[in-house]
Amino acid sequence: MAEKWLAEKNTNNRPLSSQTVTSLARAIERGEWQLTHQGIAFDEDGLLVDGQHRLAAIKKAGVPVRISVTHGVPRSAFAVMDTGRKRTGRDALSLAGESNGTHLAAALRGLHLYLTQPDSGWSGGTSQVTHLQLLSLLEEHPGMRTAITQGLQISRAIKITVTAASIGWYVTRRERPEVDQTPWREGLITGAGLQVGDPRLTLRNTMLDLAAGKRHRKSDDSREHLLYYLKAWNAWVEGRQMKLLRRSPKEAMPKVSKKGGNEPNALHL
Repeated sequence: MAEKWLAEKNTNNRPLSSQTVTSLARAIERGEWQLTHQGIAFDEDGLLVDGQHRLAAIKKAGVPVRISVTHGVPRSAFAVMDTGRKRTGRDALSLAGESNGTHLAAALRGLHLYLTQPDSGWSGGTSQVTHLQLLSLLEEHPGMRTAITQGLQISRAIKITVTAASIGWYVTRRERPEVDQTPWREGLITGAGLQVGDPRLTLRNTMLDLAAGKRHRKSDDSREHLLYYLKAWNAWVEGRQMKLLRRSPKEAMPKVSKKGGNEPNALHL
């Protein structure tokens, strides 16, 4: 039915966004589609005036769904359709009773990308995460609530993005729960007593330089910031010096090191 309506009744609509269609189709394939008041609308002549992206997604997914259909909508009403503010991931989390909705939504999206496509770009159609995915991620990774608190403090101190700091804190604690992260956190935040070659000082200086525009990288790139965070954390937990923190253009996202950990702050200086 979606294919038939698109072929016969979609004669004068805006251009389709393939990114939007793909995102909706994947949500349908994951079983996330739900019946709401938003659906398909036809005007007084039987022509489609709203819902072409939903129909295209249904066609692409090849999965039938229940959807509201309205007939006889005045063509003049098209001018006021979809003019309200679109709900964000923050809105979805806030409605679920979560605090720090903006940062939590961004960090959960970043965590999803870190877990599913760490070495791909974190922008474009493949990086989209639905509201239901965000809620499912939080249910699966409740420790992200605490990680946001830590990420905010680290971000204020060294200008790393909250997303990168929160994910870095969460995944290193999850992979290495036996490591006391207090020296790592305090070293990043205060910088007190750190010697040249200490990975905490190197990460701190790198982030502050990025924020000040002293390095030719995007200062707000969470994927890049997370890569630096994990490289520095790995060096710290292994007790290695790190005087420079760089990355190659296609460098893979580091995995959390399984080495060291007894006295990670006792560096071999």
